[in-house]
Amino acid sequence: MKKSTRPLLVLATGNPGKVAELQHLLRGVPIEPATATDLGLALPADEPYATFLENAKHKALFVAEQTPLLVLGEDSGLEVDALGGKPGVLSKRYSGLQGNAEDNNTKLLRELREVPRPQRMARFQCVAALAAAGRVLFTASGACEGLIADDPRGTGGFGYDPLFYLPDKNRTMAELSAAEKNHISHRSRALEKVIAFIRQYASDA
Repeated sequence: MKKSTRPLLVLATGNPGKVAELQHLLRGVPIEPATATDLGLALPADEPYATFLENAKHKALFVAEQTPLLVLGEDSGLEVDALGGKPGVLSKRYSGLQGNAEDNNTKLLRELREVPRPQRMARFQCVAALAAAGRVLFTASGACEGLIADDPRGTGGFGYDPLFYLPDKNRTMAELSAAEKNHISHRSRALEKVIAFIRQYASDA
């Protein structure tokens, strides 16, 4: 990791797709993002809670116990109305503990096989939490509404992006460019609020 004169923000995630998106979204912020792994910090082994909020706070606090730096924890996932909000917080592990995106998508399509497209309403949810000195300083959420497609489309993004259809764009999330996705995604909407807080936090430091 290259040296920076800006204060560090620790990203409490080991997901490469999330790291790339978070780093992109945090460009121009007066604080330098670095992953917990970059800094030799441990990440929590699981996401034990039933809500995105509690899991995001858990991740942020777990890493914040190991460093005096500001830590960003995030939890996100897909909610499908026809499945009662599943896979929800189990999005990454929907098909099993291995967290295989292809298997997760296959399972989701199988469970929605008899559900017509107009009834396949879904949303990506993201909750972010900032922690330091053993306490949560700020939380924010964001959502992106769409439908689950009949088949995967596109090669961009990660996770459920090939199945997440955006009617107003007539494309799946995986068919968008990175810039397009980062403009409308659940993660970008949550990070807008986080960035506003970080700017104030950095100016007060």
